[in-house]
Amino acid sequence: MKRTYIFFICTLISLSISSQKIQKDKSPKKAAIYSAVIPGAGQIYTKKYWKVPIIYGGLVTSAYFINDNNNQYKEYREAALLSYETGEDQLGYTYSELITLKDHYKRNREISYFSFVGVYILNIIDCYVVCSFVFKFC
Repeated sequence: MKRTYIFFICTLISLSISSQKIQKDKSPKKAAIYSAVIPGAGQIYTKKYWKVPIIYGGLVTSAYFINDNNNQYKEYREAALLSYETGEDQLGYTYSELITLKDHYKRNREISYFSFVGVYILNIIDCYVVCSFVFKFC
């Protein structure tokens, strides 16, 4: 399994190095706009195809955790409200434990939002930097 990861990383590095000497007349502004409109389009424009699955992997993973944490947050919030109204334990937790769990999933949901936005912004910055600096020095 470890050899597979090493092979994968070496392949990505070699693709990156080999694709740096393709073209020198790319516009960094155009690449950034492409990536802002459609994530990964700037990487395709700069011919860094191997980065596109990484970008979409980050976006899909972040979206999954946003959804999962939001569902858990809603479940524990409703259980906490019901526990507060009835005075009984809900889902096997006391009211204070439910509040702690609700806050935990709310925080994780917010971190997932920041991760999604971070991957999106890094996508734009990456293609701009590649187009601005890498193609100028090849």
